[in-house]
Amino acid sequence: MSALPEGTAVDGAAPLERVLVVTAHPDDVDFGAAGTVARLVAEGVEVTYCVCTDGDAGGFDRSVDRADVPALRRAEQTAAARAVGVADVRFLGYRDGALEVTQDLRRDISRVVRQVRPQRVITQSPERNWERLPASHPDHLAAGEAATIAVYPDARNAFAHPGLLRDEGLEPWEVRELWLMGSPVSTRAVDVTDHAGTKYAALRAHASQTAHLDVEGFVGDWMRRTAAEAGLPPGRLAEAFRATTIP
Repeated sequence: MSALPEGTAVDGAAPLERVLVVTAHPDDVDFGAAGTVARLVAEGVEVTYCVCTDGDAGGFDRSVDRADVPALRRAEQTAAARAVGVADVRFLGYRDGALEVTQDLRRDISRVVRQVRPQRVITQSPERNWERLPASHPDHLAAGEAATIAVYPDARNAFAHPGLLRDEGLEPWEVRELWLMGSPVSTRAVDVTDHAGTKYAALRAHASQTAHLDVEGFVGDWMRRTAAEAGLPPGRLAEAFRATTIP
């Protein structure tokens, strides 16, 4: 892995202005990429979240009425986004635990891509990671596969999901970079040391999921290992991605 260079250029070309993060559940982005998002926001990049489910199958408190969970998880994700400086959070409303790579999901993510017009999409890896199996929850795999297909070829193809153009006036959009969280192979490590506190605050906003965790200890150790594997100096913290440039 190599450390992310300073600045926000994409392959030395046009500046990076907009990033879209697509995840399966509320809290996925905060475990995988909140430090990177906080760094991007600090550099002036506009970041949007697209969350495929409301996380209605999550949590540990059996006394909570399951009908109340979607609103709770949405509120937690909105607060977590605010902690890292993200104001635009969109929920697609699919069922937690039942996400599949359907034409509807591909269309709905393609819609958001065409609306946001990002140069980079960050999403979950569609490849199972046997070294970190929790990263490969079936919903994560489905969200990553559907988002990858939305990036290429759907969102850039005027004839894919034709109602997006015909009925909604959404012109095709070409995403230049795809970054995958939780991939079995990482090619890019982002130094997020200066934004670790913001990441921890975002994770604590997901109280229904993280109240039982030592967030700083658990996630901090994880980021220290990632930084060490990437060859960053001792004491640094990093998040890892598989980064792909799309021709």
